[in-house]
Amino acid sequence: MDYRLDKGAGAGLRLGLIVLSTDETLEYEARQLLTGREANLLHTRIPAQAHVTPEALRTMEAALPAAAGLLPTGLDAIGYGCTSASTVIGPQAVEDAVQAVQPGVAVTNPISAVLAALAHVGARRIALVTPYVPSVTAEMRDYMGTKGIDVVSELSFGEQDDWTVARIAENSTLTAILEAGRAPGVEAVFASCTNLRTFGIIEAAEAELGVPVISSNLALLWHLLAKAGAEAPGWGPGRLFGMREAA
Repeated sequence: MDYRLDKGAGAGLRLGLIVLSTDETLEYEARQLLTGREANLLHTRIPAQAHVTPEALRTMEAALPAAAGLLPTGLDAIGYGCTSASTVIGPQAVEDAVQAVQPGVAVTNPISAVLAALAHVGARRIALVTPYVPSVTAEMRDYMGTKGIDVVSELSFGEQDDWTVARIAENSTLTAILEAGRAPGVEAVFASCTNLRTFGIIEAAEAELGVPVISSNLALLWHLLAKAGAEAPGWGPGRLFGMREAA
């Protein structure tokens, strides 16, 4: 019997995500953003250690090509879903590892996405909220400093276990965002970690503080869509998705 071919499921954007084996939040928030859109989000998992330390994060670099190779070819863009590992491994190394098995595909990661998002909203002086232990937060703060971002206020839950991070209540994160964001001179708040839930409190935090609030997942999905050439105003919560042109 004859048949015809089309673009496949979703009939629009074809996006890939490399999700940590310990992550329970990124896919959940991605579904909130993409449900009902003409987009097919395809996931793979990468082994990750439950205890988040700089040393543990660096071990993922060697596993990236195998994880990326499990995604279909011909995707519009691929995102690697770990903010802290992208920082300690380095965005260029992440891109090289993915493109080694997915040549030519656009690649992003949360730390690059956050920097693009901060540039997009015009913020250079930020409050930083993380779930991390001090050694991980320090690497992130220092890296952002090399990119011209000044962390003027900082709060962390000091949690090493990723299972626990996924269960930090959004109200607790909101309280931390508001406390850190009230520091003088803050132009935006960055809540780091793809396993930290934020989509339910971003708009409330922005309304209280009067500045953009950007989370790892918000920035990653926004940048992934931009890399795929999609305009997505209003798809996600907060000011970032309320501004039309993506970086």
